[in-house]
Amino acid sequence: MLMFERIQEFFQELGVGRPDDAYSPDDPRVAFAALCFQVMEADGSISDKEKLRLEDMLRERYQLDKSHLDSLMEAGRSAGSEAVDYYRFTSDLKRHLNPDECVALIGALWDLVYADGERSEMEDHVIWRIADLLGVSARDRVTERQKVAARTVGKDAGGD
Repeated sequence: MLMFERIQEFFQELGVGRPDDAYSPDDPRVAFAALCFQVMEADGSISDKEKLRLEDMLRERYQLDKSHLDSLMEAGRSAGSEAVDYYRFTSDLKRHLNPDECVALIGALWDLVYADGERSEMEDHVIWRIADLLGVSARDRVTERQKVAARTVGKDAGGD
C-alpha cells in the first residue's frame, strides 16, 4: 500500500492552498490532468475505462464534487489539446513536486494506461517523454510500469 499512499499524498498536495474551482493556466492540477489526457489519447482514443479511472483519481485525490470535477476535466482536456509539447505541463509540475513525487506521477500515468487492460507503443512513448522531462530515470519509469501492471493485470508487463 505504500505506493498507493504516496500517489494519494501526491495528488492531495498538488491542490493545497488553491480553491477547487480556481483552475488557472499554471495550476498543477490542470497540468496533471492535461498530461493524463495526452497519455490517454496517445493510442488514438480514450476508452470509457480510462476516462472513469481519471475521474476517480481526480475526485478522490482532490475531493471534488461533480461540478468541480467536470471543470477540472474540461480544463485539462482543453489545455492538453492546445499544447504543442509536454514541456509546459512538466515544468509547472516540477516547480511543485520533489523527485519522489515525480516518480509517483509517472506511476499514476501508468495506472491510466492499464485502466483499459491494454498498453500501446504510443502510450509508452508519451510516458517516456514525460518522465524524461520530469527527470525520472528510465529505471524508475520501468519499475513504476511493472508495479502498476502487476497490480492491474496480474502479470509482468514485459520489457521496455
